[in-house]
Amino acid sequence: MELYNVIVRFFQEGGSFMFPIAIVLAIGLAIALERFIFLSSARHTNKKAFGEIEPLLMKSNYNGIVQFGKGSSAPVSRIISAGVERLNHSFRREDIEYAMEEGLMEAMPRLEKRTAYLATLANISTLLGLLGTIIGLIAAFSAVASADPSEKASLLSQSISVAMNTTAFGLIAAIPLLAFHSVLQTKTTEIVDSMEMAGVKCLNLLIARHQISPKSRATDEAQTA
Repeated sequence: MELYNVIVRFFQEGGSFMFPIAIVLAIGLAIALERFIFLSSARHTNKKAFGEIEPLLMKSNYNGIVQFGKGSSAPVSRIISAGVERLNHSFRREDIEYAMEEGLMEAMPRLEKRTAYLATLANISTLLGLLGTIIGLIAAFSAVASADPSEKASLLSQSISVAMNTTAFGLIAAIPLLAFHSVLQTKTTEIVDSMEMAGVKCLNLLIARHQISPKSRATDEAQTA
């Protein structure tokens, strides 16, 4: 109960700028929670989807892979199905890689969506805290200028301590938002790396089972010339 009273008093003494900082913090925490849940779900569905696709690859059931990719929400399934579907048009390794890269580029915006907002919100909360402190100090010095000389020292000290609350709260909001931003970026990078690894495994299996040329297009054109 005492901690609650301290927090309420700290918030009340900070002035009007405490409210926009609190709103920024709430928005940032909501984004961080939503992104964490989404990325955790994407990681789980990718792992589960690749576990179902791998047996289909071993059986050369490519139609099943394409249909699975169209009906699955896992990004890795769409990446692999894009590469497998390209087999209908080309057996070049380069073309299949391009198809998988295209699928990866389509999946990445959904994985990275709104994560960058956390760093922006952290900067906004810090700047709001500094702005609140500056405005509070301006108001404090204005009040001290017209105060009784015997009360100036205590009034100025009290006003400064109140003005600094906004800076403290801005930093309190910014630090966890920056930490969440770093965690989510790392989590996103791990998911992208795992999808790239799954694509390489798929490509190697296709090369082992089909006459897919490992040569680049430039090499083929040079030989033709």
